[in-house]
Amino acid sequence: MTGTNDGYLTLFDSERIEFPPTDLALKDPNGLLAIGGRLSPEWLLAAYRRGIFPWYSDDQPILWWSPSPRCVVFPDQFRIGRSLRKALRRGGFQVTFDRAFEWVIDACRSSRADTEGTWITGEMRDAYVQLHRLGYAHSVETWRGGELVGGLYGIALGRVFFGESMFHRATDASKVAFVHLVRQLESWGCPLIDCQVGNPHLFSLGAVEVSRADFERLLRCGVEMPAFAQPWTLSWNYE
Repeated sequence: MTGTNDGYLTLFDSERIEFPPTDLALKDPNGLLAIGGRLSPEWLLAAYRRGIFPWYSDDQPILWWSPSPRCVVFPDQFRIGRSLRKALRRGGFQVTFDRAFEWVIDACRSSRADTEGTWITGEMRDAYVQLHRLGYAHSVETWRGGELVGGLYGIALGRVFFGESMFHRATDASKVAFVHLVRQLESWGCPLIDCQVGNPHLFSLGAVEVSRADFERLLRCGVEMPAFAQPWTLSWNYE
């Protein structure tokens, strides 16, 4: 059941996982769809299957979003820019998957808090750690000299990956993690990486924007495909 509260759509029924149709999402702020609910694995997976994600601050209730346009990466169309190719050739990094999920999400939290505050609340952090333990959330780590210097994390459903956040403590470290993620997902037959909302950093990595309707059409096909194999314990060295 849905209603309105100061212009926002609100989830009133906490017993059933129901979201309003995404075409009811507000245009300002772009994509705000609903307020309330929970951050349990059941709620989060139901939301992601519909292209909906949570995004809010500590002083707010849980906010659910479905923005349009949607920022995405198509792995089979991904191209590495010249400067990033040079960074890969320079080496000095080790890249791993699912080696340090909690370290990555905590680093993403602290990197945001150092600038403009973080939307990765303690509640959000715990919810995604639980999804990782259930095999749905994954991380990519970039190391240098045994130190974690960059990485990213997100959710995998079917053959779709939903990117959540990334951080870097060394130049190009998060970009190197992203390149390896895209390459590996392409080899696994991933048709779509959801990046949610575009920004210059994502666009520099090959992200593009599509309409909500196109995104949801691609999403429906991707989440019904067989899931990625487990575990994601992969590693590359660039000495």
